[in-house]
Amino acid sequence: MDLKNKTALITGGGTGVGRAITLMLAKLGASVAVNYSKSQRDAEATVADAKQLGVRALAVQADVADDAQVQPMVDRVKQELGTVDILINNAAFTRFTDHADLYALSQQDWNRTFSVNVNGTFFCCRAVAPMMKARGWGRIVNISSVAAFTGKGSSIAYAASKAAIISITKSLSRVLGPEVTVNAIAPGLIDTRWIADHPKLEEMRESYLKETVLGRVLKPEDIAEVAISLITSLNLVTGQTIVVDAGRTL
Repeated sequence: MDLKNKTALITGGGTGVGRAITLMLAKLGASVAVNYSKSQRDAEATVADAKQLGVRALAVQADVADDAQVQPMVDRVKQELGTVDILINNAAFTRFTDHADLYALSQQDWNRTFSVNVNGTFFCCRAVAPMMKARGWGRIVNISSVAAFTGKGSSIAYAASKAAIISITKSLSRVLGPEVTVNAIAPGLIDTRWIADHPKLEEMRESYLKETVLGRVLKPEDIAEVAISLITSLNLVTGQTIVVDAGRTL
């Protein structure tokens, strides 16, 4: 599918999975808006790489947890790049904690996890939905996690927030169809800087590799490929969550 006349907004698009999706969309000709909250340098580097692929690109700052910042972000993207046709809700927050320690997460961390992961996803969907419906075409891809199914992951709050994203995905697929498809991707362990500071990183990687059918830790590009499929070819798929974890949770 040719995306040369499409505009994509990728939250948390400067690093990791967001960056990989941004550059794959750019290779297909889409104009890309790379949202960031704090990682300006990373976002601008991704924008520069996208422009090298011959597309229009924009770095746009906004904390998606704050609804008052989301609509101005979308308005700026529309003004500079055009109506948002594709939304990737990738921005996320977590704090690595021991699940057995029920007091490990402060209330602030708990609230921040849900504010970014859940509220941010909904706020961004709500902001772009009217223009997608009006144009008669739109694709929304929400990045969840296998933690939504297993209850494991970096924290109890993180797992719960990613489960909420799946619920939001189902609800919005009903109200935004038939013009807009809304799907989610639930990745397993991805080799990004997200996990780089984990105190038991190598132990975690080795354990994951042993438990997977395909014997692989994921790369950001693995998730990006699924996102691109949901945008360009899987036109009758909506309200679904695709698990991408190399067969660990079978």
